[in-house]
Amino acid sequence: MKKQFEIISREAVYQGFFSMEKIRLKHTLFEGGWSKDLTRELFHRGKCVAVLLYDPDTDEVVLIEQFRMGAIESSDPERAWLMEIVAGAIEPGETAEAVALREVAEEANCQVKQLTKISEFYTTPGGSAEWITLFCGIVDTSKIGGVHGLKEEEEDIRVSTVKFEQAYRMIETGEIESAIPIIAIQWLALNKDKLQKEFKHY
Repeated sequence: MKKQFEIISREAVYQGFFSMEKIRLKHTLFEGGWSKDLTRELFHRGKCVAVLLYDPDTDEVVLIEQFRMGAIESSDPERAWLMEIVAGAIEPGETAEAVALREVAEEANCQVKQLTKISEFYTTPGGSAEWITLFCGIVDTSKIGGVHGLKEEEEDIRVSTVKFEQAYRMIETGEIESAIPIIAIQWLALNKDKLQKEFKHY
């Protein structure tokens, strides 16, 4: 049987910085037939980009640290500040590549020499429609650091550079707890030799 779903009704239940819908639907079952009518909430975050910034000459990655609402439930208040990589939302009419370059300039105050797409994926498809395009950006880390972000968006972003080995160790020790940088750094572990051959002294 062909996999299908049928939306019975959808209702906007919240509209703010993000939005949420209540949706009634049913879908086909692997063993045949249809499910019962289901009611689910769908969180809309939209399409976003994330950029892992890497310097093949120094074997360094760029990490950003900022306050994140999703982490406020931790028993330690300081864990609401997460170590991440550059990221931002794609507005209507924008390309993922253009947003990636803009967010790198705004959040890390640097320019990308070469931008390469790593992958595209859903972040939490159990209840969110967020779709990420993940990039690797080749940069010169010699002058990267400090506090950046757009004041009009209340961004307060601390930027630092660390050796790849340290970044990978931060995953192992739990210092990096956000999924997107974990995916990006693990990708880099598999591909940095190739990047160094291609872009060293670029």
